[in-house]
Amino acid sequence: MGSTEIQFLDGPHSRLKELKFTIQTMLDLIRGLRALHFVGPCITFFGSARFKEDHPYYDLTRNAAAAFARLGFTVITGGGPGLMEAANRGAKDAGGYSVGCNIQLPVEQMPNPYLDKWVYMSHFFLRKVLLVKYSFAFVVMPGGYGTLDEYFEALTLIQTHKIKDFPIIIFGKEYHKELIDHIAVMKRDGTIGFNDEKYFLVTDDIDEAKALIEEKSIKKFGLKPKRKYQPFGWLFEKK
Repeated sequence: MGSTEIQFLDGPHSRLKELKFTIQTMLDLIRGLRALHFVGPCITFFGSARFKEDHPYYDLTRNAAAAFARLGFTVITGGGPGLMEAANRGAKDAGGYSVGCNIQLPVEQMPNPYLDKWVYMSHFFLRKVLLVKYSFAFVVMPGGYGTLDEYFEALTLIQTHKIKDFPIIIFGKEYHKELIDHIAVMKRDGTIGFNDEKYFLVTDDIDEAKALIEEKSIKKFGLKPKRKYQPFGWLFEKK
């Protein structure tokens, strides 16, 4: 066969367009960071927007979020319906703080009604930055592409030591059975490390998950109850 020279393809290039995208992205991220700066230590819930209030996974998510909120964590989600709503609702049930980081979509996804604070982001990758940044644990509920994308991103960041070794809890043993089986295949074939399964817990027991968070988040990272604000009398501050 005779050799032929490869004709490389060209595509649209606009430095101005790329600069505009960079600036818009930077401003969007700064806006998100400013909005969520004081939310405190969080637990992030990933889960489907499609499960309704009458589904058992909704109840499981709501109860788990309430239990973790009682530990003193802010519950943060994608801010939408379904299991995101259930997690935010559970936090409110327990008297906790509930935050959402919503995404702008062609079909508008409205913030659920159980949020104390929320922010809209233009891009999924910026949204994931915020969902990871403030969290000391990640909870993976049953979901679809988006949930698995968020789960594997958090897992990859922990595996590669880009963030600290925060616990990941996967609820729904039956729902995630094939996923866990495939992780075992990756372990068998050497595409993940032999001990990489240590980064997550698969359970349906809220108390077991709660104990892990107490050990691997609160104790490990020295999280302590926030001291109540004490007014300074010499500044004539009111109680």
